[in-house]
Amino acid sequence: MSDDPLLKTEAGEAVIEDEAAAQLSLEGQLAAANARADENYEKFLLAAADFDNFKKRIQRDLDSMVASRRRMLIERFLPVLDNLERALQSHAGGETLRDGVEQTLRGFEAVLAGEGVRAIDVKGEPFDPRVAEAVGTAAADGVADDTVVDVTQKGYKLGDELLRPAKVIVAKHSV
Repeated sequence: MSDDPLLKTEAGEAVIEDEAAAQLSLEGQLAAANARADENYEKFLLAAADFDNFKKRIQRDLDSMVASRRRMLIERFLPVLDNLERALQSHAGGETLRDGVEQTLRGFEAVLAGEGVRAIDVKGEPFDPRVAEAVGTAAADGVADDTVVDVTQKGYKLGDELLRPAKVIVAKHSV
């Protein structure tokens, strides 16, 4: 008799076959796991490509909406521009020219108001550096220090957002 484990006992022979079967089973599991990993990687690549295409599509849509909105705004300013050109072409002077320029100013204000832009009224109010920029000071009787006494350039807001601060003269009494 030899010392070969297959020849010793029938149970020993089965143990060797179980180890071989386990080895084959592990290799099968590894192959299946690798196949799932490859499948998941392919899905990941497709999802990444889809997301990239989505980002590009959203950017194109955004660009298109911005261009459309810009066009609409410019179209609203064209009649105001036409009025200015007519005022310059007319040979009227004095009061007629002034009336034409005032109408044009009202046209600009109407377009801006339609876009949600409004002027900031700070004259007579306490100076607020969040909405106004002091460009000078002046002595003013009967007015408290740090009160806006004059506006040199209007400020504007778009909704609650400051577009441009007002440039103002602030009251300061000499000490």
